[in-house]
Amino acid sequence: MIATAKIRRRTQAAARTAPKALRYRAISGHIAVLLDTGALVRTGDILDRLGAADLKDGYQSWYGRHVKKAYIAANDTDPVRVWVQHRTTGKWIHVHAYNPFDIALYVGLASYKQTKHLAQPAFFQAAYAEAA
Repeated sequence: MIATAKIRRRTQAAARTAPKALRYRAISGHIAVLLDTGALVRTGDILDRLGAADLKDGYQSWYGRHVKKAYIAANDTDPVRVWVQHRTTGKWIHVHAYNPFDIALYVGLASYKQTKHLAQPAFFQAAYAEAA
């Protein structure tokens, strides 16, 4: 009987959160689709690709701020924003999305002290050698 009540509570909780997820997904529209297909990336995606996913969330956030600053300096406009679920907490957050080849992503790497080592030429050469 206890297991049945537990399953019922989980089902009810899932039913309450499903409309919220659908609402945020609808708000984000085609930007979310581009993010899912890889046509746009988040700063966390770049850190994952570079093997720096183990950075604390606070460091990742500051890296994102450096990227945004570099993007605004280059384009005189804010980057595109999209609603996504936070990777660890599951809460819906607003993040910026960038072209995967946008120079601001790499300027942000070089300008932030916690990610500066990822922007070194030797690091990129080693990453390309492993990929080949």
